[in-house]
Amino acid sequence: MGLFSAHSSDSDDPLLRPIYGWRARARRLVWILVWMFLFRPTPPPLHNWRCFLLRLFGAKLGAINFVYPSARIWAPWLLETGDLVTIGRGAEIYNPGGVSLGSRTIISQDAYVCGATHDYQSPDFTYITKLVRTDPQVWVCARAIVLPGVHCKEGSVLGAGSVATRNLEAWTVYAGNPAVAVRPRTHIEMQWSTGRKQKDGSR
Repeated sequence: MGLFSAHSSDSDDPLLRPIYGWRARARRLVWILVWMFLFRPTPPPLHNWRCFLLRLFGAKLGAINFVYPSARIWAPWLLETGDLVTIGRGAEIYNPGGVSLGSRTIISQDAYVCGATHDYQSPDFTYITKLVRTDPQVWVCARAIVLPGVHCKEGSVLGAGSVATRNLEAWTVYAGNPAVAVRPRTHIEMQWSTGRKQKDGSR
C-alpha cells in the first residue's frame, strides 16, 4: 500500500478513499525524507545513529540493536524490539499493525515482515492490519517472509526464502512455501544480553 492514494478522498466509493488521513500521511512523508537523507546513506557501522533516528520517531528499542542502512521500517512508531536485535541489509518491516521483535531476534537480509493485508472477499477490499511478533532468539533467514498475525515462538527458525503463514512453534526449524516444520532446533539458554543475565527473555 502506497503512502498516498491516487484518488480523491471525497469519493463515495470506499475503494477510492485513502486508507490513512492526512496527519498519518504527513508523518510518513517526514519519516521517508529522514530515511532517505539521514538514515539510508550512513555507513553500516553507525547503528547507534540509526537507532537514535528510529527512537526519535517513536520506536521502542532495546539495548544494542543492529539496524542496517538499507533496512526499511514502514512506521518506526509501531516497532518494538528487545536487546541485541538485528534487522539486516534490505530487510523490510511493513508494520501498520505493529511489529514486536524479542531479544536476539535476527531478521536477515532481504527478509520481509508483513503486517497488513486485504480481505479479497470483501466488496470494498477491506484493509486489515495485524500484529507480527517474535519471541527471543528467533531467526528469520534471508528472503523469508512472515505474514500478518504470525507469532514466531522462542527459538524458531524460518529458512531462507520460506513463507510463514501460520505461527511457528518454539525451537523448530521451518522451510518451504507455505513453511512447514522440518526439524527441531537445539534449545539454547540465553545466558546474557548486553552484559547482564536474562532469566526470562525479557529486557
